[in-house]
Amino acid sequence: MVANMLLLLRPDGYFSFHDVPAGTHLMEVDAIGYFFSPVRVDVSARFPGKVQATLTEKRRSLSEMVLEPLKEEQYYEIREPFSVMSVVKSPMGLMMGFMVLVMFVMPKLMENMDPEEMKRAQEEMRNQGVPSLASILPGAARSN
Repeated sequence: MVANMLLLLRPDGYFSFHDVPAGTHLMEVDAIGYFFSPVRVDVSARFPGKVQATLTEKRRSLSEMVLEPLKEEQYYEIREPFSVMSVVKSPMGLMMGFMVLVMFVMPKLMENMDPEEMKRAQEEMRNQGVPSLASILPGAARSN
């Protein structure tokens, strides 16, 4: 039989259970802002009044039922400070860096190209029928 018992602390910080059946029980403490380890409580059927409590995290027996929080709960993530490298490493930063590189490298490549090779490449582009802006945009041809 599984029974949930809700227990509130007294003003002095103590608590007590009454009419707990014999067997093994798991006690969980809920406190705003803190995380507590669950406590395994064994109530003896042979020896009335004998109770043994064990912390489940550390498997350590408790002589007194004094519970201390394991840690404070963090509800919010701490925001990382601004870093220029985070912008550079982002996909958008990498694309912008590549475009800036192409913008400066392409004119240098065109300057070093042989004039005859440049004319031949331009002729090939004309023969391939590279679409002009006027043929792509429907309203551009009418406005002329």
